[in-house]
Amino acid sequence: MIALILLIPLIVLGAVALFLIGGYNALVVMRNRVKNAESQIDVQLKRRYDLIPNLVETVKGYAKHEKGLFENVSKARAAWSNATTIAEKGKAGNMMASALKSLIAVAEAYPTLKANENFMMLQEELSGTESKIAYSRQFYNDSVQSYNTSVEQFPMSILAGMFKFAKQDFFETDEVEKKPVKVKFD
Repeated sequence: MIALILLIPLIVLGAVALFLIGGYNALVVMRNRVKNAESQIDVQLKRRYDLIPNLVETVKGYAKHEKGLFENVSKARAAWSNATTIAEKGKAGNMMASALKSLIAVAEAYPTLKANENFMMLQEELSGTESKIAYSRQFYNDSVQSYNTSVEQFPMSILAGMFKFAKQDFFETDEVEKKPVKVKFD
Protein backbone atom coordinates (compact mmCIF):
# COMPACT_ATOMS: atom_id res chain seq x y z
CA MET A 1 0.00 0.00 0.00
CA ILE A 2 2.85 2.38 0.85
CA ALA A 3 4.50 1.51 -2.46
CA LEU A 4 1.29 2.47 -4.28
CA ILE A 5 1.13 5.81 -2.44
CA LEU A 6 4.72 6.53 -3.50
CA LEU A 7 4.12 5.27 -7.04
CA ILE A 8 1.17 7.60 -7.80
CA PRO A 9 3.15 10.87 -7.36
CA LEU A 10 6.00 9.39 -9.42
CA ILE A 11 3.59 8.53 -12.23
CA VAL A 12 2.07 12.04 -12.11
CA LEU A 13 5.54 13.60 -12.04
CA GLY A 14 6.61 11.40 -14.96
CA ALA A 15 3.51 12.40 -16.97
CA VAL A 16 4.20 16.09 -16.33
CA ALA A 17 7.85 15.62 -17.35
CA LEU A 18 6.80 13.85 -20.57
CA PHE A 19 4.34 16.66 -21.33
CA LEU A 20 7.02 19.30 -20.76
CA ILE A 21 9.59 17.51 -22.89
CA GLY A 22 7.14 16.64 -25.68
CA GLY A 23 5.56 20.09 -25.71
CA TYR A 24 8.89 21.88 -25.73
CA ASN A 25 10.19 19.69 -28.55
CA ALA A 26 7.01 20.24 -30.58
CA LEU A 27 7.37 24.02 -30.22
CA VAL A 28 11.03 23.83 -31.26
CA VAL A 29 10.11 21.80 -34.37
CA MET A 30 7.41 24.30 -35.35
CA ARG A 31 9.66 27.32 -34.71
CA ASN A 32 12.37 25.74 -36.87
CA ARG A 33 9.81 25.02 -39.60
CA VAL A 34 8.93 28.74 -39.60
CA LYS A 35 12.63 29.68 -39.83
CA ASN A 36 13.11 27.21 -42.69
CA ALA A 37 10.09 28.60 -44.51
CA GLU A 38 11.46 32.12 -44.14
CA SER A 39 14.79 30.93 -45.53
CA GLN A 40 13.02 29.43 -48.54
CA ILE A 41 11.44 32.82 -49.27
CA ASP A 42 14.93 34.34 -49.07
CA VAL A 43 16.26 31.75 -51.52
CA GLN A 44 13.59 32.60 -54.08
CA LEU A 45 13.91 36.35 -53.56
CA LYS A 46 17.68 36.03 -54.03
CA ARG A 47 17.05 34.10 -57.24
CA ARG A 48 14.80 36.93 -58.46
CA TYR A 49 17.38 39.47 -57.29
CA ASP A 50 20.08 37.72 -59.35
CA LEU A 51 17.90 37.49 -62.47
CA ILE A 52 17.00 41.16 -62.54
CA PRO A 53 20.37 42.60 -63.67
CA ASN A 54 20.33 40.30 -66.70
CA LEU A 55 16.78 41.28 -67.53
CA VAL A 56 17.53 44.98 -67.06
CA GLU A 57 20.61 44.82 -69.28
CA THR A 58 18.62 43.09 -72.00
CA VAL A 59 15.89 45.74 -71.85
CA LYS A 60 18.34 48.67 -71.56
CA GLY A 61 19.59 48.23 -75.09
CA TYR A 62 16.07 48.69 -76.42
CA ALA A 63 14.67 51.25 -73.97
CA LYS A 64 17.45 53.75 -73.36
CA HIS A 65 15.00 56.54 -72.47
CA GLU A 66 13.39 54.60 -69.58
CA LYS A 67 15.84 55.92 -66.95
CA GLY A 68 13.22 56.23 -64.15
CA LEU A 69 12.28 52.58 -64.56
CA PHE A 70 15.86 51.41 -64.13
CA GLU A 71 16.25 53.63 -61.07
CA ASN A 72 13.15 52.03 -59.51
CA VAL A 73 14.58 48.57 -60.15
CA SER A 74 17.85 49.63 -58.49
CA LYS A 75 15.98 51.05 -55.48
CA ALA A 76 13.99 47.84 -55.12
CA ARG A 77 17.16 45.73 -55.24
CA ALA A 78 18.78 47.97 -52.61
CA ALA A 79 15.73 47.71 -50.35
CA TRP A 80 15.84 43.92 -50.60
CA SER A 81 19.55 43.87 -49.79
CA ASN A 82 18.97 45.92 -46.63
CA ALA A 83 15.85 44.07 -45.42
CA THR A 84 16.29 42.11 -42.19
CA THR A 85 12.79 41.46 -40.81
CA ILE A 86 10.00 39.52 -42.50
CA ALA A 87 8.01 42.78 -42.79
CA GLU A 88 10.92 44.58 -44.47
CA LYS A 89 11.46 41.63 -46.80
CA GLY A 90 7.78 41.67 -47.69
CA LYS A 91 7.85 45.39 -48.47
CA ALA A 92 11.06 45.04 -50.51
CA GLY A 93 9.65 42.04 -52.34
CA ASN A 94 6.54 44.01 -53.23
CA MET A 95 8.70 46.91 -54.46
CA MET A 96 10.63 44.45 -56.60
CA ALA A 97 7.46 42.90 -58.03
CA SER A 98 6.12 46.35 -58.93
CA ALA A 99 9.40 47.34 -60.61
CA LEU A 100 9.42 44.09 -62.56
CA LYS A 101 5.84 44.62 -63.74
CA SER A 102 6.91 48.01 -65.08
CA LEU A 103 9.98 46.50 -66.72
CA ILE A 104 7.91 43.83 -68.46
CA ALA A 105 5.34 46.47 -69.51
CA VAL A 106 8.09 48.54 -71.13
CA ALA A 107 9.38 45.45 -72.88
CA GLU A 108 5.93 44.90 -74.37
CA ALA A 109 6.36 48.17 -76.30
CA TYR A 110 9.39 46.76 -78.14
CA PRO A 111 8.42 43.88 -80.46
CA THR A 112 12.04 43.06 -81.31
CA LEU A 113 12.85 42.82 -77.60
CA LYS A 114 9.87 40.55 -76.98
CA ALA A 115 11.22 38.30 -79.74
CA ASN A 116 14.75 38.32 -78.31
CA GLU A 117 15.62 34.78 -77.21
CA ASN A 118 17.62 35.91 -74.17
CA PHE A 119 14.77 38.15 -73.01
CA MET A 120 12.22 35.38 -73.49
CA MET A 121 14.35 32.95 -71.49
CA LEU A 122 14.86 35.47 -68.68
CA GLN A 123 11.17 36.29 -68.63
CA GLU A 124 10.31 32.59 -68.36
CA GLU A 125 12.82 32.11 -65.53
CA LEU A 126 11.38 35.12 -63.75
CA SER A 127 7.85 33.82 -64.14
CA GLY A 128 8.87 30.48 -62.60
CA THR A 129 10.64 32.29 -59.78
CA GLU A 130 7.56 34.39 -59.05
CA SER A 131 5.51 31.19 -58.74
CA LYS A 132 8.08 29.75 -56.34
CA ILE A 133 8.03 32.96 -54.29
CA ALA A 134 4.25 32.77 -54.02
CA TYR A 135 4.43 29.13 -52.93
CA SER A 136 7.20 29.91 -50.41
CA ARG A 137 5.16 32.74 -48.91
CA GLN A 138 2.14 30.46 -48.62
CA PHE A 139 4.22 27.74 -46.95
CA TYR A 140 5.71 30.30 -44.57
CA ASN A 141 2.29 31.63 -43.59
CA ASP A 142 0.95 28.08 -43.11
CA SER A 143 3.93 27.31 -40.85
CA VAL A 144 3.42 30.53 -38.89
CA GLN A 145 -0.27 29.74 -38.46
CA SER A 146 0.48 26.28 -37.01
CA TYR A 147 3.19 27.65 -34.76
CA ASN A 148 1.14 30.63 -33.53
CA THR A 149 -1.87 28.40 -32.87
CA SER A 150 0.27 26.13 -30.71
CA VAL A 151 1.81 29.07 -28.88
CA GLU A 152 -1.65 30.45 -28.09
CA GLN A 153 -3.60 27.26 -27.27
CA PHE A 154 -3.85 25.87 -23.77
CA PRO A 155 -1.87 24.02 -22.38
CA MET A 156 0.96 24.72 -24.84
CA SER A 157 0.58 28.44 -24.15
CA ILE A 158 1.90 27.77 -20.64
CA LEU A 159 5.01 26.10 -22.04
CA ALA A 160 5.41 28.79 -24.69
CA GLY A 161 5.35 31.46 -22.00
CA MET A 162 7.74 29.56 -19.75
CA PHE A 163 10.28 29.05 -22.52
CA LYS A 164 9.71 32.41 -24.26
CA PHE A 165 8.31 31.12 -27.55
CA ALA A 166 6.86 34.27 -29.16
CA LYS A 167 4.31 34.53 -31.93
CA GLN A 168 5.71 35.10 -35.42
CA ASP A 169 4.58 37.66 -38.00
CA PHE A 170 2.82 36.59 -41.17
CA PHE A 171 4.22 37.54 -44.56
CA GLU A 172 1.76 40.20 -45.67
CA THR A 173 1.10 42.00 -48.90
CA ASP A 174 1.13 45.80 -49.23
CA GLU A 175 -2.25 47.51 -49.48
CA VAL A 176 -1.38 48.55 -53.05
CA GLU A 177 -1.05 44.90 -54.08
CA LYS A 178 -4.52 44.11 -52.65
CA LYS A 179 -6.33 46.61 -54.88
CA PRO A 180 -8.06 45.31 -58.00
CA VAL A 181 -6.01 45.37 -61.18
CA LYS A 182 -7.33 47.56 -63.98
CA VAL A 183 -7.21 45.84 -67.34
CA LYS A 184 -7.54 47.88 -70.54
CA PHE A 185 -7.94 46.48 -73.99
CA ASP A 186 -7.11 49.13 -76.59
